[in-house]
Amino acid sequence: MAKKLDILSWNVNGIRAIERKGFFDWLDERKPDVLGLQEIKADHDKIPERFKAIDGYFAFFNPAQRPGYSGTALFTRVKPDKVGAGFGVDKFDVEGRVIWADFDDTRLYNVYFPNGKSRQERLDYKMEFYDAFLVHIRKVQKQGRKVVFCGDVNTAHKPIDLARPKENEKISGFLPMEREWIDEVIEKGFTDTFRAFHPDKADEYSWWAQRSRARERNVGWRIDYFFTDERLTPNVKKAFIEQETQGSDHAPVGITLAL
Repeated sequence: MAKKLDILSWNVNGIRAIERKGFFDWLDERKPDVLGLQEIKADHDKIPERFKAIDGYFAFFNPAQRPGYSGTALFTRVKPDKVGAGFGVDKFDVEGRVIWADFDDTRLYNVYFPNGKSRQERLDYKMEFYDAFLVHIRKVQKQGRKVVFCGDVNTAHKPIDLARPKENEKISGFLPMEREWIDEVIEKGFTDTFRAFHPDKADEYSWWAQRSRARERNVGWRIDYFFTDERLTPNVKKAFIEQETQGSDHAPVGITLAL
């Protein structure tokens, strides 16, 4: 096991799209130890073969049952002890939103949390997913595993985490009940790693709407996270957002974790 792991999370908004936008050049230069992708939007047979055989990486995929939708992937230089998909709730697992890997006594979850903006039904689904996921990882902790989870959480936690908080108070992604769930995650002993290292840093976002030059003007949201449980938090040596990395409407986020 490497002494320090450079772990990245990135919503790529389509694995086939990111291939055309310089992903492999970026990966060859960046070389993270572990990389979780969200929203791969491809079945196993539609994932480009190049992703399945990246030199130096073990590759794992959890596509949604619905074609061209959702889905997650995990690439790691360190061979996991075990890899799994989902967390045992069928109505969530069919959307391919969770892939996890065990490294010694630590379990890493790479998660694409639901978006609640389209209609009330999806907001309800999102809140149910939130609650069920937290129950699940608490059970895993009680079994003795340390837990870190990363991914597109689809909620900005505090006003500092988005450029226009007042204008978005009634929009899914910044609703009180969504933000309260992140409060609960923190109350249960998890750390928002980026805020632990950068408590007052404003204008650091991980997603920008694909309109009105939002990214160019940095009118964004910080909705991508790494959360570590209290036993792992002291091992986090760095937490960051790589805003300069192009190719998706999201930027990669990451941590350096000593194990």
